[in-house]
Amino acid sequence: MSESLNACGLLGSSSQMDLMNEETIDDKEFDIPQVDTPPTLESILNELDDEEEAFVLEDTCLLNTENVDAHSCDTASLASSDSGDPALLKRKKRAVDLKAAVHGSVLQHSMLQGISAQIVSAADKVDAGLPTAITVAGVIVVGTSHGLALVFDTNQALRLCLSNKVTGAEFGAISALSINNDCSRLLCGFAKGQMTMWDLANGKLLRTITDAHPPGTAILHVKFTDDPTLAVCSDSGGSVFELAFRRVMGMRSCDSRCLFSGSKGEVCCIEPLRTPPDFTDHPITNYYLLALASLTKILVIGLKPSLKVWVTFPYSMSHPSSVPQLAWQFVGAEAAVNPILAFCKGDTVQFLMIKREEMGAVHVIKQRQIHLSCDIISLNWINSRTLVMVDSHEKLHVVDRPSQEILEIVDLEQVQLVYNSRHFKSLATGGNVSQALALVGEKACYQSVSSYAGQIVCLGTKSAHMMTLRTWRERLDCLLKQEHFVEALSLAWSFHKGTAKAVLGLHGEPLKRKRVVSDKMVEILFQFAEHALKRCPEQGRIQVMEQHFHDVVPVLIDFCLLLHRTDLLFEQLYARLMENVVAKGVFLESLESYIVMDRLGQLPTPLMKDLLAHYHCSGLMDNLERCIVHLDVTRLDIQQVVQVCWENQLYDGMIYVFNSGMNDYITPMEKLFAVIGPPLQEGRSLTAEEVVMGNKLLVYISCCLAGRAYPLGNIPEDLVVQIKIQVFEFLILLHTAEASSHEEPYPFIHTLLHFDTREFLNVLAMTFEDFKNDKQAIEYQQRIVDILLQVMVDNPDFTPSQVGGLFTFLARQLSKPDNTLFVNRKLFDQVLEFLCKSDDDSRHTERQQVLLQLLQVGGVVQFDEGKLLTLADGAKFYQILEFLYEKKHMYDKTIDCYMKDPQRKSEIFAYIHQLMSTARPKCEEKQLVKKKTLQYIQELVTLDASKSADLVVCHFAEEVKQIISELPDGEVLFTFVTCFLESWENHNPGSTLPLEYELHKLLLDLQCRFAPQQLLHFLQTSRHYRLEDAIQMTEKYHHSEATGYLLEKKGDFYGAFTVLLEALKVKLSILTADTNRGRSEDEEGEELTVLGEVERLLNDLIALGHRSSQKLQQPQIKELWFSLLDTLMAPQRQMKAKHMSEVFRELTMRVFNSMSSFISLPAIIQLVLQDPLYGEGQVAEIHGLLLGMLDTFNYEQTLFETTTRLLNHDLHWSLAHLRTAVTKGLHPRQDYCHICMQQYKRWHNPTEEIIIFSCGHPYHIQCLQQHDCGLGSASEQQQQQWSCYKCSTSHSGRSGQYIAAKKSRSTSLAQTRLSFMQHDEARRKKSLEEATLDFQQDQSWDQLRCLYKGPSRLSILAELSHPRSNEKAGILIQVHPEQDPFNLKLSPPPLLEE
Repeated sequence: MSESLNACGLLGSSSQMDLMNEETIDDKEFDIPQVDTPPTLESILNELDDEEEAFVLEDTCLLNTENVDAHSCDTASLASSDSGDPALLKRKKRAVDLKAAVHGSVLQHSMLQGISAQIVSAADKVDAGLPTAITVAGVIVVGTSHGLALVFDTNQALRLCLSNKVTGAEFGAISALSINNDCSRLLCGFAKGQMTMWDLANGKLLRTITDAHPPGTAILHVKFTDDPTLAVCSDSGGSVFELAFRRVMGMRSCDSRCLFSGSKGEVCCIEPLRTPPDFTDHPITNYYLLALASLTKILVIGLKPSLKVWVTFPYSMSHPSSVPQLAWQFVGAEAAVNPILAFCKGDTVQFLMIKREEMGAVHVIKQRQIHLSCDIISLNWINSRTLVMVDSHEKLHVVDRPSQEILEIVDLEQVQLVYNSRHFKSLATGGNVSQALALVGEKACYQSVSSYAGQIVCLGTKSAHMMTLRTWRERLDCLLKQEHFVEALSLAWSFHKGTAKAVLGLHGEPLKRKRVVSDKMVEILFQFAEHALKRCPEQGRIQVMEQHFHDVVPVLIDFCLLLHRTDLLFEQLYARLMENVVAKGVFLESLESYIVMDRLGQLPTPLMKDLLAHYHCSGLMDNLERCIVHLDVTRLDIQQVVQVCWENQLYDGMIYVFNSGMNDYITPMEKLFAVIGPPLQEGRSLTAEEVVMGNKLLVYISCCLAGRAYPLGNIPEDLVVQIKIQVFEFLILLHTAEASSHEEPYPFIHTLLHFDTREFLNVLAMTFEDFKNDKQAIEYQQRIVDILLQVMVDNPDFTPSQVGGLFTFLARQLSKPDNTLFVNRKLFDQVLEFLCKSDDDSRHTERQQVLLQLLQVGGVVQFDEGKLLTLADGAKFYQILEFLYEKKHMYDKTIDCYMKDPQRKSEIFAYIHQLMSTARPKCEEKQLVKKKTLQYIQELVTLDASKSADLVVCHFAEEVKQIISELPDGEVLFTFVTCFLESWENHNPGSTLPLEYELHKLLLDLQCRFAPQQLLHFLQTSRHYRLEDAIQMTEKYHHSEATGYLLEKKGDFYGAFTVLLEALKVKLSILTADTNRGRSEDEEGEELTVLGEVERLLNDLIALGHRSSQKLQQPQIKELWFSLLDTLMAPQRQMKAKHMSEVFRELTMRVFNSMSSFISLPAIIQLVLQDPLYGEGQVAEIHGLLLGMLDTFNYEQTLFETTTRLLNHDLHWSLAHLRTAVTKGLHPRQDYCHICMQQYKRWHNPTEEIIIFSCGHPYHIQCLQQHDCGLGSASEQQQQQWSCYKCSTSHSGRSGQYIAAKKSRSTSLAQTRLSFMQHDEARRKKSLEEATLDFQQDQSWDQLRCLYKGPSRLSILAELSHPRSNEKAGILIQVHPEQDPFNLKLSPPPLLEE
C-alpha cells in the first residue's frame, strides 16, 4: 500500500475517455414523465408545499435539530482528523473483518510520497500549516490552514507556493480549490470569505475577490465551469453565487450574481457539469448545467443562455447528519453518450440522465438507484461504469453501477482524511451558521477527495494518496503473488467471457481480447500445475497427497475444457502430472465426472489405455462402465473395450460399444440370451447376476422397440424402423442357428416368458402403444400375439398365473378403441372363463377390472349375456353385475350388488340418493328402488345411521312409521330416531314433522332405556316433549334426577325435593350397609363410587333448596331443610367407621351453612340439641359446632361495623371537598371582558352585571347573551347557567363533539354574578354570589362520580344475609355450591388534586 507512483503513472494514459467503445451496458433504467416546460428557479423557490408554506428548500430534519449541539456531535469517522479543529484530531475506528473480494484487487492504493513529504516539510519548516484541501487536474494543488497553496507537477515536485502567511492571517485557511479546463487558472476560497485567482504558469495573483458574497461566511465550494470566464461558489450561509470574470482595458474584475439564497434553504454542495475534451460539441454543454444539493433536494439549473431550473428531485429518507453528494459523468448507453448526475444523502445513490433529442426536447430520466448499508460521505466517478464511495467509517467502496455489485472495499484508516467541519461551522468568522448545516459539516470531506481522469486523490493530515484502477493483468498478477491460483483463473475467465467489472487495459475486438486472456490463462494453468507438484508432500499418508491433488486437478480440467484446449490438457498438463503417480491417478479418476456430464466425449488412445488399466487395477469397474457409455467409441479400441466389459460383466458398456461402434443391435441380445437361456430351459433358478442380465435384456429390447438408445440417448432416426424390424425378426425366430433337436419353437419368446412373464408382456404393451398407422408394425403385433397364444395355451410348462397374465394382457389390448388385433372366438370364451373363475381368488380385483374395462369399451360383443351374468355372479364380480343391470335399468338389483360388495357397500347411500334425485329412472323403477331400500333398511341403519336418516328424510319421509316398526327395539332404533330428528331439523327447519309427538315420545322412552346418562341434558335442551308424559316415563324407569328436574319445572318444588331425597336415602342405606361390615378392595371401590353419588345428590338438593326457598313459605322451608338434615344425620346414629363419620360430619356442616340463610339460628341449634347423636354425651362435637357459629357471627358483625364506618367517612370526605370547591373564591385574570374587550371598571351602569368563571375569565352578561353562551332557558334568568366563551371556543376548536355533548348540563362549577346597584353601594355592600358549577368544576365532579361508579358498599353487604319475615337472619355464611366465595376488598378513599 505504500508503494510510490512514478511520474508516468500519476496522470497517464488513463485520462483518455473511451466512452463510445463501451461494451453492451445493462440498461434497465426507467423514464420519468417528460416535462414540456421545465420550471424556472423563481417558480421553484415560490412553490407551495402541502401546508401552503413557501418552498425554501429547508430540510425537514431541521425541526428535530433544535436541541442538537452541532459542535459536540461526534463524527462517524473515528480514525481521521480535521485540519483546523483540535477537538477532532484523534478519532478511533471500529475494526471490521473483510472477506476476500470476489473480483480481486480492483484499486491500486499508493501514497504520493513526494507530495506527502513536502506537506510535512512545509508545515515544519515554513509554518505552512496543516493541509485543508486538495484538487487535481494537470497539476495537484494542496491548500493549507495558513492560506498557502502548494502546486505540484506530475513528478510530485513542488512547482509553486502561492500566497503567503500574511495573506493567510488575513484570509484564513484555504477552504476550497478549483482548476480550470486548460490548467491555467487556480481559484482559492478562504475560511473568512475571500477568494483569489492565480496564474498557474507563473504563479501571479490575478484577482482578489472580497465582495462576491455576504461577509462573515466561509467559502465552502468554488468551481470553474466549461466557460473560463464563469465560475460558481457557495458559502457557509447556504447561498450560491455566479462569478463572471471580466477584463476591460487591462483591468480585471469579477461580477457576482446570487443564484440561490441561503435564506430559502441552505445548499451544502455544488457541482457544475465539466465536459471532457472528446465531447465539447455535445448539445447539453450549451446550457452550462449546475447541480445544487440542499438539505432536502437537489436542483439542476442551466446558467446559459438564461437562468433556468431544469429539475428538482428529493432525497430518499436519511439521517439529518448525512452529507449530500453530487457527481457528474458522461455515460454511453444505447449508442449515445449523455451526462448522468449521481447524487445521494445517506445510504442510497440515485441517478438522473439528461438527454436532448434531435428535435430539441430535453428529457430527464431517472435511472435505477443503488442502496448500500452505510452512510456515504464522498461520491466520485472513476469511469463511466464505476463509482468510488467513502462511508462514515472511512471504508472506500468500489461499486459497479450497471450490476450494483460492490467490487472491493478498501480501508482508509491510515489515510486519516481531512474533514471540512471547521469551515462548515464557519469558526473563522464567528460560527454564525445554522445547526443543521453544522451537523452536516461534521462528516463533510468535499475538499479531501478529488477525482480526475480515472484517478482518485485523497488528502490526509500528513499525506496524500492516490487510488487508480488496476489493469486486468495487474489484478491477475496480484492474485498470483498471493498464490490464489483458483481465484486468478476465475477472474481471468470473467475477463474472457466479458462479464468482469471495472476492466482496464483490455482493448480490441472481442476475439482478440479472448485470445489475449486465453494465453494468460494457459500461463496461469502451467504455473498452477508446477506449484502443485512442488508443494506436494513427499512423505505422509497417501490420503493427504490425494487430497492435495484433488484440490488442483479438477480446476485444471475445468478451465482447459472451458478454453477448448484438450490438447493442452492431454498432451502437456497430463504429461507433466504423469511424473507423480498420485497425481496421475487423481487425474484419471477426475475425468469421470466430466465424461458423465458429456463435457468430455473423446480421449486419446494412450490416455484411454491408461484409464482402462487404472480403473481395472483400482477395482472401479462400475465407474469405468459409466465412462464408456458416454465416450465416442469410434476413437476406442473396440476389441479391447468389449473384452474388458465382458470379462468384468459390464453389460451396459458392451451393449453401448456394439450399438454405437458397429450399429449392431442383435449381437448383444444373442450374448445375453446365451447366458440366461440354458438355466431356464433346464429349470434351474437363476443367480443374482443372471437376474440382473435378464432385466437388462428386457430393458434393452424395450428401448430398441421404442427408438431409444441403451442405456441413454436416442437411436438415429434413419435407423429406428430398421432396428425395430431386426428386433422383431430376432424375437420371432422359430429356431436358433445352432438349434438342437430338443429345442422348442420360438426359443427367445419362451426364454422371456419363463424369465418374467408379466414384465415381458408389459414391454410388449408399451411397444404396442406406439403402433398407430404403421402397417408393418401392426402385422408384427398380430404375429407376436399369435405366437404367444401358440406357445402358452395348453402348455404345462406355464403356470396358471402366467397364462392368466397372458389373457389379462390380451383383454387390455382388445378393449382399446383402436384395437386391430384378431383373436379366435374360442379364445374369447377362454378369456371369459379364466377371468370369471370362481375357485381362483388371486388377483380378484385386477381380473374384475380387466373384464369391466373390456365391457365398457364394447370390444366384446360375442359374449352370451346370460352366461356372463352367471359367471360374474359365481365369481362375485359385483361391478360387472352392476354394469349389466344398469344397462338394463334394473336398479333394484344394482342395490343388491352394492350391498353384497364389501368394498363398495358404503357407497350405497350416494347411489340411492342419485337415483331418487334424478329423472333418469322411471316412476316404476323408482318404486322398485324404494321397495328394495326398505328391505335393506335395518342393514343400512346398522351400516351408517346418520346417512340412513338423511336418506329417509329426503326421499322416504312418508314411510318413517313403517321403517320404525321394522327396526328392532334396541340401540339401533334409538340411534336411527335420534339421527332422523336431527336430520329433519337440518333439512326442514320450522316445518311440521309427521307423527312428531309419537316420535319424540318414542325418543324419550328410548333415551330413558339406552342413554340414561344423557337424559337430564336432553330434558334441559329439548322442547318437544309433554311434561306429564315425561314425568310418568322417568318415574317408570326410576330416573330420580330427571324426575326432580321435571317436577321443579312444573312448579312442584316439594315433590321434586321429595324425589331427590328418596334417592339420597337409598344411596345412604347402601353406604351404611357397606361400612358396617368388612370390605374387600373391590367393595372399597364401590363404596367410593356410592359416596360420590351421595355428594352429587346432596349438592342437587342444596341447590334445589336455594331455588325453592325463594318461593315457599317459612314452614315449608323448614320442612324441606329439616327433612334433608334428618336424612343426613340418621345414618350417623348407626355408623361405626370413623372415616365415614368424618365425611358425614363435613356433609352435615355443608347443609348447616346452606340452611342458615333461610332458617333462624335458634331453630337450627334446637334441632341439633334434640338429635340423639349429640345427646349421648358427645359434648366436644356440639361444642365445636356452636363455637363455629359464634365465630361466624362475630366475623360478620365486625365486617358490617367496619364497612359502615368506612362508607360514612367516604361520604363525609366527598361532601367536604365538594363544598370547599364550590365556595372557593375567584380571582379575575384581567380587568376587561373577553368578548367586547372593554374594562369592566369603566362601566357605571348599575343595571349591568359581571360574571366571573373559575378559569378567571370575566364577561359582561350582555356579551354572553349576545354570543349565546347560556345553557338555561331565557325565562329562568335567575337559574341561568353559563359557560366561559373563551374556554368553550378553545375546546370546541379541538374537540367540538365533546362540547356539544356537554351542553345538556351546566358547564360552570363556580360562576359568580356581580350586581352593581349603585356606585356608592358597591363600596359598602358585598356582591351577591351565586354558587353553581362551571365547565372545569363539572369535569372534576364527573371524575369524582366515576370513582364511585358501581354498586354501593351497603348493597354489597346486604347480599351477605337474607332476613325472612320478622325473624332474625341466620348468622352463618351462606355458601352457594359451585360459586366463588365473596371477598370484600377495602381501600382508602381516592384523593383528588385541587
